[in-house]
Amino acid sequence: MKLIILDRDGVINEDSDEYVKSADEWVPIPGSIEAIARLSQAGYTVAVATNQSGISRGYFDEFELAAMHQKMCCLVEELGGEVNGVFFCPHGPDEDCECRKPKTGLLEQIECEFGASVGSAPFVGDSAKDLLCAKLGGCIPVLVKTGKGERTLAESTENELDGVQVFGNLKDYVDSLLSTTPAS
Repeated sequence: MKLIILDRDGVINEDSDEYVKSADEWVPIPGSIEAIARLSQAGYTVAVATNQSGISRGYFDEFELAAMHQKMCCLVEELGGEVNGVFFCPHGPDEDCECRKPKTGLLEQIECEFGASVGSAPFVGDSAKDLLCAKLGGCIPVLVKTGKGERTLAESTENELDGVQVFGNLKDYVDSLLSTTPAS
C-alpha cells in the first residue's frame, strides 16, 4: 500500500488564526484538491491527520467539522479522487491526550484503520508539530510553505529541519513525488 498523510489546515485549505469554523470558511488552497485527486489516481491511500482543538474550545462542533470534511472529500471526488480517511484530534493543547500532534496517536489510528505501517509514508504538514509527529512516527517529513509553513521554516533549527523536504505547496510536492514514483 502506498500511503500518504496530509495535515489539513495550511496544507489542503487556507488556515486562519481565528480557526476555520464552518464549511463556508473552509477554502481550499489553489491546486490542493487537484493534487489530492492525482495522488488517489496514482494509487495512493490518502489519509488526513489534523488537530481540531476548535471543538474543545467551543468554536464549532463535530457536526460542523464533518461538514467541512464532507466538502473537502466531495471536491476531491468531483475530480476523480478519494480521501480514504480523515483522522482528527478534538482536544485542546492542555488536555494531554495521545492523539494531538506532535504525539503519534493519529498515526496509530491510521495504522489500525488501514492495517499498514505509517513508517516511510510521506507526511505533509506546515507546522513544527507536523514535522515532529512525522519523525516520531517514522514517516518522511515534508514541509509546505503554505499556512504556517514559512513561519515554521524561519523559526526551526537546522536540526529540526534535518531530513525534511520543503516545497512551496501541496501541488508542488505532488508534482515532484509523482514525477519520481513509478505508476502503480
